[in-house]
Amino acid sequence: MSTLTKILIVLLTVASILLCGILVTYVGFADDYKSKNETLKKQLNASEKTEAQAKKEKEEFRAASQRLEDQLRGDISSLKNQIGELQGKLTSAEREKNTLLQKVTGFASEVEAFTKTNEQQGKLLQSKLDELKKVGEEKIKFKKDLDETSHSLLEKLAIIEDLEIKIKRLLEDKTDLEEQLAKYLHPKGIEAASRAVTVTQGPAQEAAVTRAIGLKGAIAAVDLKNSMASISLGKADGVKKTMKFFVTRGGDFICEIVIIDVEAEESVGILKLVQEPPKIGDKVDTNL
Repeated sequence: MSTLTKILIVLLTVASILLCGILVTYVGFADDYKSKNETLKKQLNASEKTEAQAKKEKEEFRAASQRLEDQLRGDISSLKNQIGELQGKLTSAEREKNTLLQKVTGFASEVEAFTKTNEQQGKLLQSKLDELKKVGEEKIKFKKDLDETSHSLLEKLAIIEDLEIKIKRLLEDKTDLEEQLAKYLHPKGIEAASRAVTVTQGPAQEAAVTRAIGLKGAIAAVDLKNSMASISLGKADGVKKTMKFFVTRGGDFICEIVIIDVEAEESVGILKLVQEPPKIGDKVDTNL
């Protein structure tokens, strides 16, 4: 074998080896490029989706921004109108303020004059209060004297009522004695002289001595408000105006009734010497 052939064989072997290395390198790089290509495709798809989502959000944001802008424009327009109204009101308020300031100035002078007048009135009032205090002290003194006089008067009235009761009893005893005397003297043909006795209880009030004729009845109605009562005796029983009846309950003296109106079977009278309020059914008698 010649040297040239050997060289060619060696060169061919080296070339084959290089070719195999190149082929192996190509296959390795091809697989790597394929994997990277798929990865890039996936990233590209994800980027496209992200871009689409971003575009969609951008459109939504743009629409929301437009709505917000429109709303802000409306609010700005409304605020401008309100500012105009407020400016008008402010102008009106300033006018009113100036008017009120003028009135306050006028009131200040009036208050000053009123203060002076009030001071004068205060002095006058104090003077009147001092006079009123003196009058009050005199009134208290007068009331004290009046209470003492009233107490004394009540005591005297009680004594007078006591005396009136005693006078009534004496008159009744006198009437009884006159009747007994008449009974005693009548069989002998002698008339007993009698005279009427009038007891005065007050001005414009007629008093009468009731003869002991033995009339007995009961209270038929009572009007305590007007100090009046009616009894179950009338003209048919011999009752006359100004006659007095004694009201009793269980043997206790209640009051007197002075007759002022007489009907057929009932009479009305005024309550006198009331010890306690009479009641319907209390006994009435001309004799105590």
